[in-house]
Amino acid sequence: MNKNIQTFLACDAAYEEAELVLFGVPFDGTASFRPGTRFGPGAIRNESFGIETYSPYCGGDLTEHKIFDGGDLELPFGNVPKVLESIKGYTEKILADGKRFVMLGGEHLITLGALRAVARKYPDVHVVHLDAHTDLRTEYLGEPLSHATVLRQVWNIVGDGRIHQFGIRSGEKYEFEFAKEHTFLHKFDLRGFSETVEKLKGKPIYFTLDLDVLDPSIFCGTGTPEAGGISFHELLKAVLQLHQLNIVGCDINELSPHYDQSGSSTAAACKITREILLQITK
Repeated sequence: MNKNIQTFLACDAAYEEAELVLFGVPFDGTASFRPGTRFGPGAIRNESFGIETYSPYCGGDLTEHKIFDGGDLELPFGNVPKVLESIKGYTEKILADGKRFVMLGGEHLITLGALRAVARKYPDVHVVHLDAHTDLRTEYLGEPLSHATVLRQVWNIVGDGRIHQFGIRSGEKYEFEFAKEHTFLHKFDLRGFSETVEKLKGKPIYFTLDLDVLDPSIFCGTGTPEAGGISFHELLKAVLQLHQLNIVGCDINELSPHYDQSGSSTAAACKITREILLQITK
């Protein structure tokens, strides 16, 4: 008899033999509009059994790779610094063991915890960021640790010229002005993504995907939907280029499954998760 432990589809390898680690961070403690992303990792795991292990897009199959699903972190809700420290500690263990990871959110602030660990091991890391929002505020309602400030916090660690942003279509004026001087920000769509991939080959990369980069007509199950987003196929085209990069860490965040009763948003998140896993292990 085997233990009945729910994992993402086919991600059931032992930790010791795994080449890649998947884990969830069910945290939405700074959600500023509609909460619910804490339910994202569980929904993605549960609904992953509605898709196939094989990808006709890249020809890969999850059963051909050893991926460990560590489940969800147990978090001290109500204490944001401790949440970030929990993420950092778990991520440091994975990196110390010579493995890479994909983290399922949860809200976008969780990126900061993982990036703190990644930047310690890879001081020259570059961040590739797909999102509807700039996330470059210095604070939100007086709080410097927020899903609305996460990329500004990341910039405090990596500095100028290391953050590459795509799909951005919302933010305060000063955020866009800041980006002109300090990040590579591509407004509205993914134009320039292929050129960025070519430029970043060989460098350590942290890839962060906020699923609200998708248009809400495709992906409405999110806390802060923003009209004017990209299509699923545009996102897929970008994801299928990730095998060209040295991705040392990755997160997929901002699915709030209960805002889409049809399940379509969760299904899209599952499929993109499968493709990202296959690209990183390719």
